[in-house]
Order: sequence, then structure tokens, then C-alpha cells
Amino acid sequence: MFGLGRKKSTTTKAKRESRPLEPGTRRLRMRFRGEVQGVGFRWTSQLVADRVGCTGWVRNEDDGSVSMELQGTDDQISAWFGGLSGSYARFPIDYRIDEKEDIEPVEGESGFAVRYR
Repeated sequence: MFGLGRKKSTTTKAKRESRPLEPGTRRLRMRFRGEVQGVGFRWTSQLVADRVGCTGWVRNEDDGSVSMELQGTDDQISAWFGGLSGSYARFPIDYRIDEKEDIEPVEGESGFAVRYR
């Protein structure tokens, strides 16, 4: 009734299905500081993660920073950083990774989410 005649995209469904961990998968927990709130950082992070096949989540923190867990292979994670940098090439933002640590990958995770507190 409310579908307005549109069919669901099968590519969106495929992106959201859980998948087994690829060999060499790693997960990074990071905290970004600087110009990371109010500039589309979370949405850009999600867009790039979906494009390169990373999973995880991102959220704004009360102290003005952004927390993230990013999961993928080394190539996917590298592509994510390149894609994020490229997304802000025309409108540079000043940010830094304040904290970064490798943590245990999450089995069966699907997609990359923008979380809210």
C-alpha cells in the first residue's frame, strides 16, 4: 500500500545480509576529533563503507568527537580511508584520529550503521 509502486532493491538486501568473515578481516575501534560533527562525517563514512564493503558503525559523542568501529580486510580499510579523504577533497575538513586500536572482528555483521546515543 505505501510502497508507491516501487520494488525493493535486491542490491540493498544483499548488502544487509550477514556474511562470513573473509580471511584477514580486522576491526578497528577509532575516535575522530576536529571538524567531525555537522559536516556529514557519519553519513559520508557510511556511504564509503558501503561502497568498499566494510561493516561496522559510527556515532557522534557528547564531547564533539565521533566514535567508529570499522571492519574489513586491509584492502577494504585502506580503500575506506582513501574514499573518505576523496569525499572531502573539494571541502577539506580538519580531523585527526585521536584513538585507534585493533579489536576482535564481529562475525555475521551486516552493513555499516549510523548510530545514535
